Amino acid sequence: MSAAPALVIAVVGAESTGKSALAPALARGLAEATGLACIAVGEYLREWCEQQGRTPRLDEQAGIAAEQQRRIEAAAASHDVVVADTTPLLVAVYSRIVFGDRSLDEPAGRWHAQRVAVTLVTALDLPWTADGHQRDGEHVREPVDAALRELLAAHRIAWSRVTVSLDSTCTMATAWLPGAAVTTSGKTLSPVPRTSTPMRGSGR
Repeated sequence: MSAAPALVIAVVGAESTGKSALAPALARGLAEATGLACIAVGEYLREWCEQQGRTPRLDEQAGIAAEQQRRIEAAAASHDVVVADTTPLLVAVYSRIVFGDRSLDEPAGRWHAQRVAVTLVTALDLPWTADGHQRDGEHVREPVDAALRELLAAHRIAWSRVTVSLDSTCTMATAWLPGAAVTTSGKTLSPVPRTSTPMRGSGR
């Protein structure tokens, strides 16, 4: 681990689109391909809902966004690459969709724009599956995806669409990074074309 700032890759998207499968698989694949210290940071909202047995209220949204950001920054302090299963930006999206609240848009978007190097937005082609308290239903996926893309555009954040294939295992053997090569800690992560890229995996 060098003194250079960690590279943060964000995996964001609507519910039941493969984020929780893709993030750790990508971290493992990057570690194997580059020798860098890579780690996946899970979605705090999922953990929160499991612990509380319910979805959060409006007044709890900001705290969830702050904890997601804190965990990403904590991981970045001791690793070369952090692959984040969502960022505060997605908490802002849900706050907007569920409560009509946009107070988190600006701080979440500003932090994402400043801190995240690569943003991957998961496609909506996986079948929706129920997952305890957290998921609202298939009908919210398109509005969430649209609101997310709107926020990314508002903060001039470049992003690429990725597709996660449903399978029994995650088979990420290579680094799947769109656009130009990204250098961190003196090592370069090889690029791939800016297209929708199939990822093998299962889960949210």
